Amino acid sequence: MSDDDVREVLHRATSHLSGRPDLLEDVRRGGRRRVRRFRVTLTAVCAAMVVVPLGGVLTVPVGRDTAGVASPMFDAPTKGDLAGDDAYLRQVRTAWQRQLERSGETQVPSDPHVVWAGRTPAGPAAYVAAASTTDPNEGAEGERIGWVAFVEPTADGPQVRTIESLTDDPRQRNAQAAFLGAERDVLLILDTGQPMEFSPELRYTSDGKVSRTYQPVTFEDGAAILRIPPQRTKVTVALSVTPLSDVNMVHILGAADVLFSDDGARRDVQRIKRTLPGAEQVWGGDPSDNRYDQSGYEIDAGAEALAAWIDVAGFHAQGDGPELFVYGATADGRRLLVRTIQYDSDPARVIALLARGNAHLQAVASAFVDGEAPLPIRLRLPDDQGILVAAEGSALSYRSGAGQWQDAGRNAALLPSTATEVRVTATGGAVSTVFLQ
Repeated sequence: MSDDDVREVLHRATSHLSGRPDLLEDVRRGGRRRVRRFRVTLTAVCAAMVVVPLGGVLTVPVGRDTAGVASPMFDAPTKGDLAGDDAYLRQVRTAWQRQLERSGETQVPSDPHVVWAGRTPAGPAAYVAAASTTDPNEGAEGERIGWVAFVEPTADGPQVRTIESLTDDPRQRNAQAAFLGAERDVLLILDTGQPMEFSPELRYTSDGKVSRTYQPVTFEDGAAILRIPPQRTKVTVALSVTPLSDVNMVHILGAADVLFSDDGARRDVQRIKRTLPGAEQVWGGDPSDNRYDQSGYEIDAGAEALAAWIDVAGFHAQGDGPELFVYGATADGRRLLVRTIQYDSDPARVIALLARGNAHLQAVASAFVDGEAPLPIRLRLPDDQGILVAAEGSALSYRSGAGQWQDAGRNAALLPSTATEVRVTATGGAVSTVFLQ
């Protein structure tokens, strides 16, 4: 699980409070960056994480001028077009108090500062902050300086969303935006003083690469309010601090509610690994062994090899289709890895990567997986190195022109670049012939 996955689970599991959003990042400190956000699952890790004390090490640091640190968040005048609406501000503070009473929380101050309050197409909303009053007796990394929360409109008046711990740890990434409205079609973005970029929709190129159009976020009086496509079953929007990157992705409160709309009941995604004949010689052993399990691809490939197929600022659950990894060797002795990537209910994509010797794998070809076809995967490699085909559970054979049919084994095969037809025999005996271009 990625740090973003765990953070989202923490938000749901604690209801009114959340732990430090990058807790898993500390655990993995010093580790190699992996391709992120491929999978959102509930595992025993989540159960262990939700019992981490929310305030245990988050105390005010010794000798630090916390008033100076906290002043912009806790003392600056309220912004937004409802900043002067005393009746609404009282409702917001009352909602905060009710939330604390329901949760039984005693460490959080009951009188927060309203950082921003304004009208949105979904109704009036706000962002609040409460400074920590904890006595600074012990110093620790990531000191808590307060709590923050978005306040959303409901039929019963303002309602406080997840209350997050605010610390002085520069790696912490609290929610800086929130979905609003019954259709989740309004995006409220807090102005933190950093330029941001926004994309409303994820698209793909013909070969399965990620295609997004970003635009600068324009803030006015402390926030930006955007009308967005309804975020009902998947999160299509992306938001990032400039420059655009996975590290700068802005956490949107409510994204977990979309991804976990089935109460977290997601089946385990099947991971299928296939090793083609001759792979061990160029890979230096079985390439599907545990050395490749954590990242799902050859450990030295790095995220850069798949960058064009990764939605760096988007947030997704892994699709329900199987995750396929095919390891092989090309005729000229290069290592071959073919893998699939699927976001949400979008079509799966297949990417072929090659490398010679100990060089890093590089993506060389890609396409969409046709899950309804007898031969779901067919991908021609460059330099006449063959055609990768895959049909899980089926026997494969091929021929070139009017030549004899040649056995290609089961499930997956690397055919000669001269192959023109593939015969696919399914488990039930059905036979299909597929012509290759």
